[in-house]
Amino acid sequence: MKVLKLSAQGLPQSWISLEEAVLHYAADEVRWEMGARVATFHGGYNAITGDQSIITVNSIIGTKGVPNINPFELKPGLTNSKLFARDRNVCAYCGQHFHEEDLTREHIVPFAQNGIDTWMNVVTACRPCNHRKSSRTPEQAHMPLLYTPYVPSLWEDFILRNRRILADQMEFLMAHVPKTSRLLA
Repeated sequence: MKVLKLSAQGLPQSWISLEEAVLHYAADEVRWEMGARVATFHGGYNAITGDQSIITVNSIIGTKGVPNINPFELKPGLTNSKLFARDRNVCAYCGQHFHEEDLTREHIVPFAQNGIDTWMNVVTACRPCNHRKSSRTPEQAHMPLLYTPYVPSLWEDFILRNRRILADQMEFLMAHVPKTSRLLA
């Protein structure tokens, strides 16, 4: 289980483990929290009061401090699993739905024609379509794209990179996803 760590301003920072979240709570770095309580940790006993330390972790936490990066300038890392999730495991050429192991990263402008490995030049393709298209462009292969590629937003990237998102975390992230996102379809 992962906790969604946000900046104090509410921008996603990272998915962190429960243990990392506890460290933020113990260091008094959690400015606010929302979502469901996902775990309770019991620590030692105070020698003076006899009280046991207890830290309850919520699924979404906002931490103190201002990130030293502009999150809107970040480009999400391109991985096959995130690409396939962006494209909903649908082949861009035949339109059929496949399991992840039957899909490939397909370059619209192939490397053989100076194509590059970026979000805007890749789509999901099944193995037969990828083989049929070969090192040609869709136009050269007479295989038009059924959908266009796009660079996921920061919010979409956080959804694409975690397979086990709790309902309250998903609700929070989806509320910020652009209206044009394929994740809303």
